[in-house]
Amino acid sequence: MHALVQMQRIARMECARGLQGLSDEDARKRVEPMNCISWQIGHAAIQQHGFFVAWPQGIDVADEYRPYGTGGPASQPPLDEALALWQASCDEADAWLEAATEESLLLPMSSSPKGENSGTLIVRNIYHTWCHIGEISAIRQILGHKPPEFVEMYGWNYGEVH
Repeated sequence: MHALVQMQRIARMECARGLQGLSDEDARKRVEPMNCISWQIGHAAIQQHGFFVAWPQGIDVADEYRPYGTGGPASQPPLDEALALWQASCDEADAWLEAATEESLLLPMSSSPKGENSGTLIVRNIYHTWCHIGEISAIRQILGHKPPEFVEMYGWNYGEVH
């Protein structure tokens, strides 16, 4: 597995860790100007779906992801709905990510509006995920939760990180 794909999986794992113990009620609370946590999970899912499922196939982003696009109206979706979408995007993206090679990551992604190569899109997705991990941590702290320790440094089994 390519190192960038391993880093992508670490970002996913840290995102999931930042949601542990979160109730649906707290996930749906909006602390303006930020979006609620459940929306942010759906938002991370739409980017992952777009970059690694839709764009490689030259198709549009699936309709169920559209409510989480940038610039859309604020919403407070149920946490289980957002998590199901996130998991679906992970599962679908993994087929493409697991096939990535050094050579394939250097190729331009034909559907990318900016003509970026596949490796750059993985890096963008990693950074985007970490950005939302930070927002989720901030919202949790505002709501009175203790944030998880910054980046768990033990127990990673790269072959099993989702």
